[in-house]
Amino acid sequence: MMARISRALLARIVDDAAASPDREICGLLLGEGGTVRDILPAANVADDPARRFEIDPAVLLGAHRAARRGGWAVIGHYHSHPGGEARPSPCDARSAHGDGALWLICTPKGERAMWIAAGEGLHGQFLPAGLAWD
Repeated sequence: MMARISRALLARIVDDAAASPDREICGLLLGEGGTVRDILPAANVADDPARRFEIDPAVLLGAHRAARRGGWAVIGHYHSHPGGEARPSPCDARSAHGDGALWLICTPKGERAMWIAAGEGLHGQFLPAGLAWD
């Protein structure tokens, strides 16, 4: 699968990660199919935001409500790995569901990669997805 995102949206995510080198940033990917049309940054409410992320449930519920009213669907989420690579961690795998959601992972250094929560592959959960931007 090839996922698409605009350069402007990708730059916002990477810039947010660079501005938060000690904690994971996170948010939602909104769009249709494999095309990200917008992002919705969210507070990281994890108990240890330096090592894991949890999207603020109020933001997630609000995004689903907006989609039911005709807004873009939640097609995945993004987060950063401050001291790691742009690939899912074992902790990410424990949080993933094989639901086909997109996982955009970036680092403060600007590395980024898209993954699909497929229930197989890396850590038994993730397959790499191509990432195209325009």
